[in-house]
Amino acid sequence: MKMNRTLHMDLGANSYDIVMERGALNRIGELLDLNRKVMIITDDGVPEAFAETVKNACDTAVIVTVPQGEGSKSIKTYSELLSVMLEGGFTRKDAVVAVGGGVVGDLSGFVAASYMRGIDFYNIPTTVLSQVDSSIGGKTAVNLDGIKNIIGAFWQPKKVIIDLDLLKTLPSRQISNGLAEAVKMSLTSDKELFKLFEEGNINENMDEIIYRSLMIKKTVVEQDEREAGLRKILNFGHTIGHGIESFEELNGLYHGECVALGMIPMVSSGIRPRLIKVLESLNLPTSLDFDTEKVYQAMTHDKKSELDGITVIFVNDIGSYEMKKISYKELYPYLDWIKGEKK
Repeated sequence: MKMNRTLHMDLGANSYDIVMERGALNRIGELLDLNRKVMIITDDGVPEAFAETVKNACDTAVIVTVPQGEGSKSIKTYSELLSVMLEGGFTRKDAVVAVGGGVVGDLSGFVAASYMRGIDFYNIPTTVLSQVDSSIGGKTAVNLDGIKNIIGAFWQPKKVIIDLDLLKTLPSRQISNGLAEAVKMSLTSDKELFKLFEEGNINENMDEIIYRSLMIKKTVVEQDEREAGLRKILNFGHTIGHGIESFEELNGLYHGECVALGMIPMVSSGIRPRLIKVLESLNLPTSLDFDTEKVYQAMTHDKKSELDGITVIFVNDIGSYEMKKISYKELYPYLDWIKGEKK
């Protein structure tokens, strides 16, 4: 099912629209307020034509292309982008547009959040991962000393453009990487969405998968913009996943691949074989050999941690979840599920 829809993120003064429309990039000048100075941030893995299309719709624009990958979510790159804006005479009335995946979106949003205490930010996600998850909700960040997203701010975009036609150039591994986040949301919140994955007609149902995933995240963020409670369900699979991702020797894995691994120990024994089958059908990893102690140490630096432990999400039945606060020592044995040492 293909659909064109506009979803409204209802956050009071921070509200905005999410435009889900194939071909939306071709009319970006109608959809966004680009009659001002605009810094377009993209990476060298995104087709150049995407950012050029946005630039052609602007009065005055500069495109800054950062290297593809998590390494660009650094204080160094963040500082360089701010310098470009300062040298270009950007003011509080100007804007930042992200054209890329989650790294570009997180980085661009943080630049917009902090330049002159905050300017307008638009997000045009170009990967499945960013379209289903990171492009909405207002979390912006960079990494520091190997710890993911430890420096950042909540800064909602003014509008998000979800153009599924931009996914056509993605390699299959990147598509699977993003679908891991959609699987995550289906497990906690949407039985029907999980059924789409079990039935396996991914290409036919891509519009529906992205739409249902957006609806889940939109509903959660509207109720808990700053992650005081409910929004923690979006971290399902991420505690262990971020530990794996932060461990430098395992940086060959993408974010969604790490989340896929992180979900496996956090579901009931009845669901685990079904989840593993879905992950395998998406060519996502279901086991990994690693240094348990190093990943455990990375997990304890998680920004969601508290002095006496961490709140983690468990799924006992598909479409529902349990939120538990546990100690780090209790979390340690769960790593064995990923290493294949428990069946």
